[in-house]
Amino acid sequence: MSTATVCSVNHLANDPQAEERIASLKRSLGEKLFILGHHYQRDDVIRFADARGDSFKLSQLAARQDRAEYIVFCGVHFMAESADILSQPHQKVILPDLAAGCSMADMADIDQVEECWQFLEDQDVRGVVPITYMNSTAAIKAFCGEKGGAVCTSSNAPAVFKWAYQRGQTVLFLPDQHLGRNTGFKMGIPIDRMALWDPHHEDGNVPLEKLKISPLILWKGHCSVHGRFRPEDVDTVRAKFPAIRVIVHPECLWEVVQKADSVGSTEHIIKAVSQSDPGTQWAVGTEIHLVNRLAKENPDKLIITLDNHGCLCTTMFRIAPKHVLWALENLSEGRVVNQIKVDDSVKYWAQVALDRMLAIA
Repeated sequence: MSTATVCSVNHLANDPQAEERIASLKRSLGEKLFILGHHYQRDDVIRFADARGDSFKLSQLAARQDRAEYIVFCGVHFMAESADILSQPHQKVILPDLAAGCSMADMADIDQVEECWQFLEDQDVRGVVPITYMNSTAAIKAFCGEKGGAVCTSSNAPAVFKWAYQRGQTVLFLPDQHLGRNTGFKMGIPIDRMALWDPHHEDGNVPLEKLKISPLILWKGHCSVHGRFRPEDVDTVRAKFPAIRVIVHPECLWEVVQKADSVGSTEHIIKAVSQSDPGTQWAVGTEIHLVNRLAKENPDKLIITLDNHGCLCTTMFRIAPKHVLWALENLSEGRVVNQIKVDDSVKYWAQVALDRMLAIA
C-alpha cells in the first residue's frame, strides 16, 4: 500500500540547481532524514545517499536510525516495503517515484501463489515449505511466514534451503527460478529433479507425477537484468581477455553460472573485485550502474560488463534527482508524499518470515 500527494515533478525536470537544492534540503531536515541508495541506482541519485547497499542491508540500517523520521528509499517498491516492515513506528518510508517497481517481484502475484498452494494441497503434494527471495512483495513474504516458510537473500539461500529441508520434503521457491535453480544445484539437487511452475496454467504446466517427486519447485520468474546474460557472453569475453575472471550474480542463468569463476551476491561481487590485486581483470555479470561504479572506484583494475550492451535496471533508473528533490521539498513543507505503508496484518507475517531468516543466519 502506498499514499501519494498529487503533485507534479515535471517543473523540476531541468532544474540546473537541483543538486544544490537537494543538498540544502538535506541540511535543513538534518537527522530527521535518512536517504538510502541501492547499489543499482544511477550515480546522480546515489551521490545523495547516506548509505548504499542491497535492499535488506539498507532496510536494517534504516531501522537503526532512531532519530530519522523520514526514510527516503532510492530503490524499487518491494525494497521500500521491506524497509517499512523493519522500520520503527515513528518512521515513514518514502519511495521517490511510485513507478519504480520490480518486474521479478511482480511475476509472483499473491492470488497466483495461493492458487498454486491450493493445487499442491488438493493433489496431496505434501511436505512443501515456501521460501521467497527478498526480491518479492510484502504479500508474498507474509504468505511464506504464515505457511511456515521464510525469506532468503542471494547470500544465505543455501542456509535457508537447508533449514527448509529439515522441516519438509519439498521447497516451493519464489519468485526467481534462476536463484532457486542455482542454489538447489549447489546443494546437490539434479536439474532434472526440479519442477518449474508456470503460474499462467492452473496445474503449473507440470506433470503431477513430477511435482510429487521433485524436491524443488521453482516459480517461473526471473530478473530482467541478470536474465539477459548468456553463456556465449562468457566465451566472447574470455576469447578477448584470456586472463579475465568472470564474476556473476546467482540470479543469472544456470548455464552462465556454470561458466563463471565466481558467483555471489552484490556485496560478494563488490568485495571480490575491490579486494583483488592491482592489474586484475574482471567481467562482471550484474547491473551496469554498479559495474561502472566499480570501474571508477578501482582504476588499477580492468572492470567491464559481461554484456557489451550493458544491462540496465530500467525500473530502478526511473528515480531521478527531480524525484528526490520533489520528495524533500514536500517534507520541508510538512507533507509526506509517496509513503509506502504495509498493512499491519501483512506486516506481521512478513516479519515472521524475515525473523526466521535472521534466526537461521
